[in-house]
Amino acid sequence: MAGYGSQDAYDRIRTERANPQADLWWGAPLTTFARAEAESLLEHYIPSWDNAVPAEMKSAHGFWYGTFSTPEVIMYNNRLVSEAEAPKDWDDLLDARWKDKIIIRYPLASGTMRIIFSALIQREAQRTGSIDAGFAWLRRLDANTKTYAAEPTQLYLKIAREEGVVTLWNLPDVLIQKHINGYPFGYVIPKSGTPLITDCIAIVRGTKNRRLAEQFYEFVTSEDAMVKQATEFFRIPTRRDIPHERLPEWMRSLTITPMQVNWEELEANEKLWMKRWDEEVKGRGKQR
Repeated sequence: MAGYGSQDAYDRIRTERANPQADLWWGAPLTTFARAEAESLLEHYIPSWDNAVPAEMKSAHGFWYGTFSTPEVIMYNNRLVSEAEAPKDWDDLLDARWKDKIIIRYPLASGTMRIIFSALIQREAQRTGSIDAGFAWLRRLDANTKTYAAEPTQLYLKIAREEGVVTLWNLPDVLIQKHINGYPFGYVIPKSGTPLITDCIAIVRGTKNRRLAEQFYEFVTSEDAMVKQATEFFRIPTRRDIPHERLPEWMRSLTITPMQVNWEELEANEKLWMKRWDEEVKGRGKQR
């Protein structure tokens, strides 16, 4: 499913449930996998490393497991914005100096953006006692947003080509684009706290290749594979049994303040919140 967003992958697996074309699904937030489990789209499977993953990062019933922990960051074009000038926290993005300089991945097709937006809605609701405050915050962000990118490649190109200079995205992809593809990207981990997304893996219900799916599952989640992905692709393993010294230095010294996210509430409301954002917020911030 190369080129698909995580929401697209979920939609396809749900559409194909009567005649599954995929055997294994790897890569989407835990909220998406929890929804797939509730809809009976996944096979039960307990991997060999079950005990190495915290309870909050796996299905309570053995249908999906977290493989990576992914912090969300503010990414910027470091040719145009210095480290000192870059936004340091979420609220900084609302400053007038970023007007028409922000480009955002269209959230309805992106699990990453759906969670960032939903977590920010929760944060504002916790601050004020009203869910409406979250949408008011996103409306102010929309006022500073130049456009919404249809897929990740467009997002990277638009920031690299200086059509915009700031976005919200995940840390591993920022580092991949910077170190492997040479894009002029820097990042800031928001100082007040950031959502830590658990990216998951599961076997698709009805697979015609169950044994091979299990073998591939174990291969790509083995300790050696996790270390390779941490070293070459900047992925932070969820497994707690990997020796600290096997992980890259930058990862061992990473400082992150997790945002307090109510994942059950987010899972229950994410679809409704994103529909409301699309109908009431997108493109309307500048009308204020």
